[in-house]
Amino acid sequence: MNITVCGTGYVGLVAAVVFAAKGHKVVGLDIDEAKIAMLKAGKSPLFEPGLEKLMGESAENLRFTVDYRDAYADADMVFVAVPTPEKADGSAELSYVMAACDQIAESRSEGCPVVIKSTVPPGTNARIQEYFDEMADGCANRSFEVVSNPEFLSQGTALRDMLYPSRIIVGVQSEKAASLMRELYRPFDAPVMVMDLCSAELVKYASNDFLALKISYINEIANLCDVVGADIENVAAGMGADPRIGEKFLRAGIGYGGSCFPKDTKALHWLSTCHGHEIKTIKATIEVNTAQKTLLVAKAEDRHGSLAGKRIAVLGLTFKPNTDDLRDAPSLDVVGMLRDKGAVSVLFDPCGMPAFERRYPAQPGVVEYAESARAALAGADMAFILTEWEEFSSIEPEEYAALMGAAEVYDGRNVYEPAAFGGSGVRYISIGRPVVE
Repeated sequence: MNITVCGTGYVGLVAAVVFAAKGHKVVGLDIDEAKIAMLKAGKSPLFEPGLEKLMGESAENLRFTVDYRDAYADADMVFVAVPTPEKADGSAELSYVMAACDQIAESRSEGCPVVIKSTVPPGTNARIQEYFDEMADGCANRSFEVVSNPEFLSQGTALRDMLYPSRIIVGVQSEKAASLMRELYRPFDAPVMVMDLCSAELVKYASNDFLALKISYINEIANLCDVVGADIENVAAGMGADPRIGEKFLRAGIGYGGSCFPKDTKALHWLSTCHGHEIKTIKATIEVNTAQKTLLVAKAEDRHGSLAGKRIAVLGLTFKPNTDDLRDAPSLDVVGMLRDKGAVSVLFDPCGMPAFERRYPAQPGVVEYAESARAALAGADMAFILTEWEEFSSIEPEEYAALMGAAEVYDGRNVYEPAAFGGSGVRYISIGRPVVE
């Protein structure tokens, strides 16, 4: 099958590479000429384990272009995987999706299935179908059928998530489209759940927002543990053993970030409010996460009062490990607060520093960048662990003491077991667990 994928971000590029690996002829389309040049050279513009390797292995079935007329001309099926970022009011920005639909309609003399993988609010696919029907103007051979096929990829595991999905959600308007999608996904050995367009759209939001709710809930419980003297690891283990709850997304920390949870929770909150049906749990999820991001700063201020002049090593800038994505990462808020409070932030991240430095340029005595985690710790008064990169957990507690002197480690991801710091000479503060003095 000839497939065109519009958009070569996390979703579009991973989908294009995987479809090519499954034997389809795939064209990846993007407006970013620099990105397409990298892809043509066999380089992935984003950090995703295994993606560049599979892209090379599938090269004979894969090409990239900025020419949308060429990309759409011979496609049997078009996937739209462009960004839908949040607007200031929390609603989804759909202009990129509609621009792609404009180009599809303009480029095609005949209709074809248009599969929307971008995350869009319920009702969007129906409106897109109305748009294509108007563009067809009664011409049967220019009939486009819109299909909803939301993605469930996580940065750092996106390739695995696409290759081995837990389920495939397909929203259709006809049995013909359902059969086509079942055939497309037959090699993936996963259940294809066929439903109407609106339900498929809402599955995406409901799933992401429920996971975000679990994260904010366990963080609220962790904060209560700090007050009453309980240990969140024990509480979460006891909860997770209940099969009705499950252990996933019950790790306490300083909040979620990334491209999905923040914008999807805000979009569903906006949508429900517009319909006069506010989802109070989603509103609370957003509020808890916003406050949680700066919890380490609050803990440090509770002990020291002022942070002015303190040298603070910040380990981890990306919102999670194994990605270079900074979207809604807690580090953006934390470093901004430390700067405003007069502290010196010394930053290190294995992947995220180039992009972070565009947000926070190096400024000696204010924001500095280190060549390694240990270089960041040298001479620091405190260390904030904001991302659970594996290399951070390889630093022994005694090394903190040796590098920092009177060391304080604020572990925002509960990377370590508190007992490891006993007798180390380091004051260890984590989330929802007893302080090790």
